[in-house]
Amino acid sequence: MAKILCAVALWLVAASLMAQEAPQIPVGPDSYTMWERWPYQRIGARAYMRSTYDRKGGNEAADASHFLYQLSDEENVTLDVVGPGVLYFVRYNHWHGSPWHYTVDGTDHLVTETSTADPLHPAQGAVWEPKALFPQPLAVTWDTTKGADLSWVPIGFEKTLRMAYTRTHYGTGYYIYDKYVGGARLSRPIESFDWKTGPDSKVLELIARSGEDRTVSVGREESGVVEVPSSGAVPVWSANRTRGMVRLVEFSVPKDEALAFSNVGLRVTWDGRKDASIDAPMTLFYGAGLFYNRENKEYLVKAFPIVVKYVGDRVVMQCFFPMPFFKSARMELVGNGAAAFKDVRWKVRVAAFTDAANQVGYFHATHQDFVKQVAGQDMVLLDTKTAEGGGDWTGLFVGTSFTFSDNAALETLEGDPRFFFDDAETPQAQGTGTEEWGGGGDYWGGLNMTLPFAGHPVGARNAKAAVSAEDKVESAYRFLLADAMPFGKNARIQLEHGGEDESNEHYETVTYWYGLPGASVVKTDALHVGDAASEREHKYVSPEASAPYSVTSRFELGVDKTRSGEATYAATTDTGRKTKGTSEFTVKIDPRNLGVMLRRKLDYSFPNQKAEVWVMDRDGAWKLAGVWYTAGSNTVVYSNPKDELGANEHQVQISNRQFRDDEFLIARELTEGRKSIRVRVKFVPVEVPLFPGRPMDELEWSEMRYTAYCFVMPRFKER
Repeated sequence: MAKILCAVALWLVAASLMAQEAPQIPVGPDSYTMWERWPYQRIGARAYMRSTYDRKGGNEAADASHFLYQLSDEENVTLDVVGPGVLYFVRYNHWHGSPWHYTVDGTDHLVTETSTADPLHPAQGAVWEPKALFPQPLAVTWDTTKGADLSWVPIGFEKTLRMAYTRTHYGTGYYIYDKYVGGARLSRPIESFDWKTGPDSKVLELIARSGEDRTVSVGREESGVVEVPSSGAVPVWSANRTRGMVRLVEFSVPKDEALAFSNVGLRVTWDGRKDASIDAPMTLFYGAGLFYNRENKEYLVKAFPIVVKYVGDRVVMQCFFPMPFFKSARMELVGNGAAAFKDVRWKVRVAAFTDAANQVGYFHATHQDFVKQVAGQDMVLLDTKTAEGGGDWTGLFVGTSFTFSDNAALETLEGDPRFFFDDAETPQAQGTGTEEWGGGGDYWGGLNMTLPFAGHPVGARNAKAAVSAEDKVESAYRFLLADAMPFGKNARIQLEHGGEDESNEHYETVTYWYGLPGASVVKTDALHVGDAASEREHKYVSPEASAPYSVTSRFELGVDKTRSGEATYAATTDTGRKTKGTSEFTVKIDPRNLGVMLRRKLDYSFPNQKAEVWVMDRDGAWKLAGVWYTAGSNTVVYSNPKDELGANEHQVQISNRQFRDDEFLIARELTEGRKSIRVRVKFVPVEVPLFPGRPMDELEWSEMRYTAYCFVMPRFKER
């Protein structure tokens, strides 16, 4: 008995220590090979999605060819980042823009696609080049996706990353990259992409196995058969007084019952919580809008975490998202109100889980049904401030599954995704359209496709081509693994319906996310520059700064007015200063921090704002924390010639969105154990005109508000 008590005591001590240390963050190729760590918190990681979207909030030329600046007629910049970090995903429309410049840590490399040589006569079988560096299945072209060139090849950069297009006709794209606070527990150091060695063969083999059961030898398995009534819930599987990690959730039904089974509900509740964390129609949960196999394919969905396949006379649905629980789990099926099912076979596989509870997050699948749209307002697919009782949540956004029409109306796909994390008012992620988010282009050409992380599994080319009402239901999915997006306080996932939030199509969505009640990003202080009291409180000093001035403007969030002329969101007024010199201020932080994030609200009318950031250490010496760089401005150069090989254009566009939030990460070694830090920001001019020959715009560092957030381990205990 004494030995048992001693072992339990040691386990409790180990769990307590583990609860205080952040989990390891998979980086680069590890973000694939360590996919079992999907549920784990990524504390200290920040994901950003940038794109060529219309800066005026509309859908100009389908959100293409809006460039931050032009270095030359053959180098039109769409992405400009000061590192270190990793570029995890890139999407272009077909070959448009190729050759693409990837300037990594100061060295320029050209990336192309085989259609580049003769873009007026593209040939089937197109591939990325250099092929060895961008191999399938991590890099695929329009020939596979039905409209887009996609790359999930991780490209690391230690100091800088810049992407530019050589050609500008229909130069559209979006890009997802991560940055990490210094001292974060990374699985490997960030290293500059060497442009000699292709992706790890283990990664390629793993992704190529999408559609297979990769958990067959993991954990213990339970299975059975259940009858699902036409209405009401029926229990399927449960676990009590135990903890574990669900590794497989599988159902199958007779093939001739699959269509009717589509809207049976799946409900899963973790640890006796009041609300179910998975509560969604079966087909949307499994990545398809409907179990309607118009082409009689073996796989309706052949994704990395989700599979729908036809085996003999049955349809098999498999989910491989790891799902931790700490005390209990309960799974139910809910009748769809139309039919009963007598032969629903199920299988659940559970592995051991012994890590501290605050290391991970519960798996969620949040369902929304948008029967009627509101003109001028995005659909909110997920708002964690109201999810399951609301409050703070820390976790990871890992994907969406959605139907976007039941009339085969593909024009609604012009709507952009916009994601906001941790109180940000500027979208941390801004895309160019819905089918782009789903891995396609030009509405997938009306064709269906299924890839490991993106797809358009069901839906006819148009209403006329549909052979039945079911054939008019259009769906898509997008899953995030290496490019998953962490949050530490809240997440709001939004999607436009149509290019200007004007579509009236019926959307139904499921948002996949990991979340734990509590915060890992904690707001500790805020300085309002231009407010005398706030400046005194934070010991703000900026000898060369301007007098406070006011700006009345907007953040970036769609069109200003609906097509009928009604205002969608109002402009607001704020104050700030601008400087060509140095600013200093003090902000309070949490001593238990694992690093600090400074968020700055700025006047984005000043281009390419860059500054050195210094932090005073405990001995009073200034230590360089890094370079804060906000590329571009609310003025862009638009170049979208009519012809594929048309000459570069220099159309200057100025949007009325002057407000922007931007983030800077301060390393743990400069902040841990301290109650406050003194920060110095030193302006560095970037003398790059909007395009060659254009006079330089005014160069200034803008500061309106600085908000300090601390990375911490969430305070969550098993109940």
